[in-house]
Amino acid sequence: MRTSWMAVLLLPAMALVAAPAGGSSCESLAKLSLPNTTITSALVVPAGEFVQPAGRGPAPSYKDLPAFCRVQATLTPSTDSDIKIEVWLPASGWNGKFQAVGNGGWAGMLSYGPLGAAVRRGYAAASTDTGHVGGSASFALGHPEKLIDFAYRAVHETTVAAKAMVASFYGNNPRYSYWNGCSTGGRQGLKEAQRFPADFDGIIAGAPANYQMHLHVWSVAVAQAVHKEPGSYIPPEKYPAIHKAALEACDTLDGLKDGLIQDPTRCHFDPEVLECKGDETSTCLTAPQVEAARKIYAPVKNSRTGAEIFPGMEPGSELGWAGLAGQKAAAVATDTFTYVVYKDPNWDWHTLNPDTDTARADKNDKGLIDAIDPNLKPFFSHQGKLIMYHGWSDPLIAPGNSVNYYESVAKKMGGAPKIVDEMRLFMVPGMGHCGGGEGPNTFDMVTAMEQWVEQGKAPEQIIASHSQNGTVDRTRPLCPHPQVARYKGSGSIDDAANFSCAAP
Repeated sequence: MRTSWMAVLLLPAMALVAAPAGGSSCESLAKLSLPNTTITSALVVPAGEFVQPAGRGPAPSYKDLPAFCRVQATLTPSTDSDIKIEVWLPASGWNGKFQAVGNGGWAGMLSYGPLGAAVRRGYAAASTDTGHVGGSASFALGHPEKLIDFAYRAVHETTVAAKAMVASFYGNNPRYSYWNGCSTGGRQGLKEAQRFPADFDGIIAGAPANYQMHLHVWSVAVAQAVHKEPGSYIPPEKYPAIHKAALEACDTLDGLKDGLIQDPTRCHFDPEVLECKGDETSTCLTAPQVEAARKIYAPVKNSRTGAEIFPGMEPGSELGWAGLAGQKAAAVATDTFTYVVYKDPNWDWHTLNPDTDTARADKNDKGLIDAIDPNLKPFFSHQGKLIMYHGWSDPLIAPGNSVNYYESVAKKMGGAPKIVDEMRLFMVPGMGHCGGGEGPNTFDMVTAMEQWVEQGKAPEQIIASHSQNGTVDRTRPLCPHPQVARYKGSGSIDDAANFSCAAP
């Protein structure tokens, strides 16, 4: 009797670790031999029992996660590499596909939230810390191989190792492989398309930090603008007034008064309208603050040649200016010069010169981190699809950067009509950096990509929603650039059904 009760108690655990048909058990993956790979753990996580390790960023709820095989490994493609990865393999209900997820900033940690989101959809998923711990670029000082790992090698090596684990566990290679990332994750996706065009069938690249050298010149220049003199600093309590004035100037350019600037490139807002007429208040700007605000909106240019280094923030982004225009320059940007370009921990961001420092950063990088190569012919040649998206109100990476890259690819490939079957860019009115903001900011790029890759159905529009207190209060279509959403003339302006995508 005792034996039978023990058998009953063990049944659930045994069911969890049972090998998929034609595959191997989770535990047996610990013995899998792969090049430059040490698998440190391969254990089943029962449904709803995953606990995110402490110190790894905000922890969403994982109670709804299905059971999965959690594989932890270290990759050492160079003698100075120490790349941590995790591969999550659904114990049942695998959709036959693989999704790798991206990082933010200087990476330095695994992306557990996106891993969970992928597994919920039935994907086998993978993430990497890109070879170091922590969000600073200090790891790069004296460690050129680790910088290569961050730049591109960790993502590629993770992809190769993860696909091998998928094949071993399930007995089949994934039918389709996808990349899904935003910010640094967007840069990683574009770098994959440019450097390893066969790794993925579909790449989703949101708000990509793909021109990182120029992005970080601009980021520091924004800080310099608000610290040019003591009176230049714009305190955050003034942001709402600037934002309100920008909306008043440009909200109705699309024919609707809806609290959104549909196409900020048509907006010619001058913050001088807020210049204080008398005593300074929270609703007006001093003359030095007006000058600083103008610099925030303006692109950074080479003072000698006039060439644009990086585009400026767009009207509508004001509520998020504290990220770059705060009390000091953003560390994610200054780290590029401190640890990568000048390799000097004492480098002072106040000394940055956009002309000379951009040239030095470009010479130092030589395309290592930057992912701006417009030649995507190898990726497109194997039927690869690329979806980019970017919030028009992004206060951390100027959205014009995504437009610039899209147009560079179009030019390289012979014009926009030549890439419409492989690449689309969706600009999102009112959305901040990778999400948030006053505009519709929740959308399903994964389904759009799946339909494009697997069914040949290109995304003509993608429905986005905005929620307030958990309730959807507006939907709008996102349109392939350069199209914009046009109101049909009747019905609620909060219903996507009453809009269509049209030329600007």
